[in-house]
Amino acid sequence: MSFQRKIFLTLALTIIGISIIFIFLTHFTVKSTIKAGLEETRGREMTDIHKKLTTYYLENNHSWNNLQNIDLLQDITQKDPEILVMDSDNHVIVQKGESPVKLIERLGIKRELKISNKKVGQFIYYDPEMASFTKIMIGIPISVIFILIISGSILIIISLFIAYRLSKWLTSPLRDLSPVITRLGKGELGVKVPVKTKDEYGKIANAFNHMSQELKQAEVARKNLTADVAHELRTPLTIISGKLDFLQQQGKMIRPETLLSLQDELIRLNQLVEDLRILSLAEAGKLKLNKTLTDMLEFAYQIISTLEHAAEEKSISMRVDVQTKDTIISVDLSRMKQVFLNLLTNAIRYTPNQGIIYIRLFKEKDYLKIIVDDTGIGIEPEHLPHLFERFYRTDDARTRYSGGTGLGLAIAKQYVLSHGGKIEVKSVLHQGTSFIIQLPYHHKTN
Repeated sequence: MSFQRKIFLTLALTIIGISIIFIFLTHFTVKSTIKAGLEETRGREMTDIHKKLTTYYLENNHSWNNLQNIDLLQDITQKDPEILVMDSDNHVIVQKGESPVKLIERLGIKRELKISNKKVGQFIYYDPEMASFTKIMIGIPISVIFILIISGSILIIISLFIAYRLSKWLTSPLRDLSPVITRLGKGELGVKVPVKTKDEYGKIANAFNHMSQELKQAEVARKNLTADVAHELRTPLTIISGKLDFLQQQGKMIRPETLLSLQDELIRLNQLVEDLRILSLAEAGKLKLNKTLTDMLEFAYQIISTLEHAAEEKSISMRVDVQTKDTIISVDLSRMKQVFLNLLTNAIRYTPNQGIIYIRLFKEKDYLKIIVDDTGIGIEPEHLPHLFERFYRTDDARTRYSGGTGLGLAIAKQYVLSHGGKIEVKSVLHQGTSFIIQLPYHHKTN
């Protein structure tokens, strides 16, 4: 059963149920009111007769014998009054009047006789005037029921129509969403559903559109990654294959130094595969970290010492700017060394001669902020959002030999994230670039 039909059926049952309850309560109320009105019109007579009968029953040793000798209607001022008295088994004991028993029972006023909460009999009072009034009163509930049934039926029909339209309107966003979900399930990534409202359905539609777009981007990234990996692997494999074919065609003894170029390619190939493996582990949250308490100020000087020769070749000055005394945090030293070697190597590569590179340390709330600043050529704004993507290079002229595989910054980002930190980049073209890393002082070890 469709969701629309479920809503319609629920609303329909609710409307019908409420209508039936309303009709029943109205009928009960009208009937009770008429009954109370009838008894009120002959309240004094009914009380007088009731008193005489209960008194007689008690004085006659709980017996109705010879009751016919008592004039129960002598004090009644109404014209042609009649009475019907029955015992506890509803057998007629006394009948005063000439009207048929069934007429008296249908148009008279009935009252039970009880002694100590035990029924000992009942009587029905009747007179022509009251009978006429009773006929009118009996007709009123019947008329009310008839009117209620007619009006209720019309109301139910109108309400069911409204319920149908309402259920159709409520489910219309789902009807729009369902075929789009089917298309997405068949692989049509990026498909979108129209957003017509700002309510919960609108939020669902926006969330679906966002998810669909993310899936499309993920698929594009997957295809690009596959192409990039294939390209990066093809180059060393082609070189190795060509070199081996050349050596086989020569048919000579192979000197060890001839294999050095093959070894270089195998090292590059192995490094690429290892980088991809590490990156996949980090993105899956399965990268194991061997954390130790490390003084990041001392660590900064060690990194500078490692790259000092490369910086001196371009007359680049490398400096440390520390603005806090709290520089000890828990990190995986080897992973963090790889992060900063990558950032500083790039800074040296893209900083002109006589430039300056800073490593700045600040404390910001629960984080140690480490900034790698350079006075280099900067990065164009359109490249910044993609800088940490796999195999992304800002310079098309860079090759895998001059610029690496394009995995360095992607790995650096995942290492920082694995430490519970954050990394971002800011750059102004022709003025310099800043890589900002925030590492927490306390973070759960993986």
